[in-house]
Amino acid sequence: MSLAAVWYVLVAVLLAGYAVLDGFDLGIGTLYPFISKSDQERKAMRDAIGPVWDGNEVWLLTAGGALFAAFPAVYATVFSGFYLALMLVVFSLIFRAVSLEFRAHAAAPRVWDWAFFLGSALPALLFGVAIGNIVRGVPIGVDGEYAGTFLTLLNPYSLLIGVLGLTMFVTHGAAWAALKTEGALQQRAVAVRSVAQWVFAALFVVATIATLVMVNDRPTPVLGTVVGWIMIVVVAAGLIWTRLAIARSQDGPAFVGNAVTMVGLVGLLAVGNYPALVPALDTPQRSLTIYNSASAHLTLEVMLIIAIIGVPIVLAYTALVYSKFRGKVSTETTDGGGY
Repeated sequence: MSLAAVWYVLVAVLLAGYAVLDGFDLGIGTLYPFISKSDQERKAMRDAIGPVWDGNEVWLLTAGGALFAAFPAVYATVFSGFYLALMLVVFSLIFRAVSLEFRAHAAAPRVWDWAFFLGSALPALLFGVAIGNIVRGVPIGVDGEYAGTFLTLLNPYSLLIGVLGLTMFVTHGAAWAALKTEGALQQRAVAVRSVAQWVFAALFVVATIATLVMVNDRPTPVLGTVVGWIMIVVVAAGLIWTRLAIARSQDGPAFVGNAVTMVGLVGLLAVGNYPALVPALDTPQRSLTIYNSASAHLTLEVMLIIAIIGVPIVLAYTALVYSKFRGKVSTETTDGGGY
């Protein structure tokens, strides 16, 4: 396997890590105004992600940095062509962070509650829209630059994938809320988790059919590779695992099963697009692949050494934080203020 292929896999791993870890943060924020009915319950929702949400975003920053260093042409095309969409994501994430910090000191905390909601729901939707465009392909000019507009990105297929992604994060957020809270709040989270998982499964079937109809010319089709079939089995196993855990009221396994589903979906994306990182919509020869957009061999080699050292450290402190703050948050021991 070439170094460029190794970095293709590493970027996919980082994106999967971000989806699983920050996915439940985004889901909690999206559900926040609807399933929490009092200040105590709203604080319990914030406390459920308070110790980990900013650390979870490290995975997105690392994935962006890896993309910049390993595949600079892809970074340039995506970040310039998707500029408005990416700025919306960045400002939304800023709003989310600010809302969590400012709410405790604001005269009108409900304003910041809705900022928290918008700062969570909008990125969850736009991440899915971005993935939809990557799967569908984007118009790329002869100069390798994005040749469309912001409205080009809002095509029906990508919006479908955006809604699928939003539903996935809502399911994940509800699973985390069910795992971390108790009482009436937990019961509402359990109810939302069950419904959201059914909706996600139905949308996944629809999105799969739409993908098979629209994207049938890739050099490495998912159904034509062993890894592709493995990812299909992972997704199916995750869906079944989650549904069985929900039926048995097992909150931990339900969350893990949903995480497995998300990892499988990222794997399907990686396998289906390989070796392209940004497929060209109408002219496949203009696609940005691991072969025509990778950095020099020495750069990839040095970065790999850094990754081998750094990724285990990130995994270790992430595990430590989650271990330290394991257990449920309570609505009985909070006054509704603070973080």
